[in-house]
Amino acid sequence: MIHGNPTWSFYYRNLVRELSKNHRVLVPDHLGCGLSSKPSESEYGFGLAQRVADLSVWLAHLDLQQKLTLVLHDWGGMIGLVYALLNLEQVGRLVLFNTAGFAPPSGKSIPLRLRFIRNFPWLARPAVLHLNLFARAAVYMAPAKRLPRLVKKGMLAPYNSPRNRLATYKFVTDIPLCRQDPGFGLVDFVQHNLSRLADLPVLILWGKRDFVFDSDYLEAWRRYLPTARFRIYENGGHYLLEDKTSQVLREIVRFFNLNPV
Repeated sequence: MIHGNPTWSFYYRNLVRELSKNHRVLVPDHLGCGLSSKPSESEYGFGLAQRVADLSVWLAHLDLQQKLTLVLHDWGGMIGLVYALLNLEQVGRLVLFNTAGFAPPSGKSIPLRLRFIRNFPWLARPAVLHLNLFARAAVYMAPAKRLPRLVKKGMLAPYNSPRNRLATYKFVTDIPLCRQDPGFGLVDFVQHNLSRLADLPVLILWGKRDFVFDSDYLEAWRRYLPTARFRIYENGGHYLLEDKTSQVLREIVRFFNLNPV
């Protein structure tokens, strides 16, 4: 299970509890996120290629003998899809939450909040690092329903100092939008190779009330992976596992049972 930004492995806690009854579940925190180590910019690259390399090295170290099911959300989707396309023989199933495997569809821009962080670093960097505005805003904007106090506390727990918030800032500034951006080549690679995933069982679980990955992204997925199983939640948001926990768990268990690996 690969998380996005600014979540961490805590986001998958309910899915871990359910699936670990019958499966081995592996849920890493990206470096700089969650309970992982918090490297500085001089110690770590923080880019998409580095994230894919981290995942690849870690999984190679584990030397897993069975095919993997990748559960991907948000920017974890792009990281996991690069890995999947480079290691197709090791992947048996895919579960995608609101995410992208392509550049913004129809030439659309990323949301204003993300553009602000990318385009005005002199103001955005201190706001994210010292005020934790990105992660704090997410616990209110990403779910479609109000999160319980303890869940909000859990979401924010690792991001309790400027150093510990660096990764949440760098994830946004690393979003590739043009060919000059460092990660654009990998995004382009995924976008032009998604058809290679057509033979895999793919489940796409989508919250319609997502302010980033909206209906345009959903329709793009329908074009790229028309054979996937789609389950759409009209009243679910970006944090779909928080909004529709029991429904999503049932859907994933059913998908696993229908598509054994």
